[in-house]
Amino acid sequence: MTTPELATVLAATHDIWMRTNDLLGQALAGHHLTPATFHALWAIDPDESPPSMKVMAGRLYCNAPNLTFITNQLAERGLVERAVDPADRRSRVLVLTAKGREVRDELVRTALEKTPLAALDRDELRQLMVLLDRAVSSG
Repeated sequence: MTTPELATVLAATHDIWMRTNDLLGQALAGHHLTPATFHALWAIDPDESPPSMKVMAGRLYCNAPNLTFITNQLAERGLVERAVDPADRRSRVLVLTAKGREVRDELVRTALEKTPLAALDRDELRQLMVLLDRAVSSG
């Protein structure tokens, strides 16, 4: 179903995404990261067990060669390490280094401060969360 409202919402979400990336530009440059490498860093939740390369490719919607390229950049900057998956020794996982945790925390905090969504109050954010969860769940 294509409607003017759907097109407007899609354009707005894209604009928010692009503006947030643009507002993060200086912080990313300070760590020699791109939006793609930052999104990979963000996708590694330090409170969960380290994700496999396959899980990361799924989280980032990319193929293995692209993920390898991004991972190499993060590893060269000392932000992640590849390790053997203890549950499947044939598989590799990505582990945040201490520096990676610090940089990730700083950049996530900066993203949350700079995003245009920060202008919404708690109730508005809750409403948006419900709607976005519904949209994500349907896909």
